[in-house]
Amino acid sequence: MTMPQVPDDATAESYWEPIYLERATPADAVPSNSDLLAAEVAGVRPGRALDLGCAEGGDVIWLAQQGWDVLGVDVSPTALAKGAEHAQVAGVADRIRWEQHDLSATFPEGEFDLVSAQFLHTPVAGDSQRTAILQQAMRAVAPGGRLMVMSHTGWPSWMTESPHEVDFATPEELLASVGLPREGWAVVRSERVPRDFPGPEGQPGTRDDAVLHARRD
Repeated sequence: MTMPQVPDDATAESYWEPIYLERATPADAVPSNSDLLAAEVAGVRPGRALDLGCAEGGDVIWLAQQGWDVLGVDVSPTALAKGAEHAQVAGVADRIRWEQHDLSATFPEGEFDLVSAQFLHTPVAGDSQRTAILQQAMRAVAPGGRLMVMSHTGWPSWMTESPHEVDFATPEELLASVGLPREGWAVVRSERVPRDFPGPEGQPGTRDDAVLHARRD
């Protein structure tokens, strides 16, 4: 996905909507899900899930296929419309709802057995806004539920020039930013995961991600 420069007056919707409008995705090509999320969800009893920044719905559809009832949230109406098309093709539309939110301004209501934020990076929001969103995500976890946040810790090894400025967080910084209470929560996993990440021309490369999986008592 090409990441355009950020105009000074850009909002989350004005930045992301053109990206999904220009992205040619066949309706019958269901987007892939996060393998990191799949690994953490394995063995967890399905319930109600919230996917923040769901894009075209890869994780939303995968979770629905595992038996979850899912609310997919994104700022782009086009991304959400494409997600709904993909869900119809995958046969899980009855397990999914879609809502448009600029998460720095509004947040979905309710509590969920799983709140997922996969690579919620955006050049439009500042670090303080992302931290506030993740803290709201933590508060949306129901008793007995789980928070799963996956985040890049840096650019790919083959990238020689950053397309825009991002303050990537280490696993320790990610955990601290969520602000888990000392009581009532257990950290299941908080660590850096090195991964193979080839470049667009097929060049070999790596990229490290941070994985945070926390469970509410």
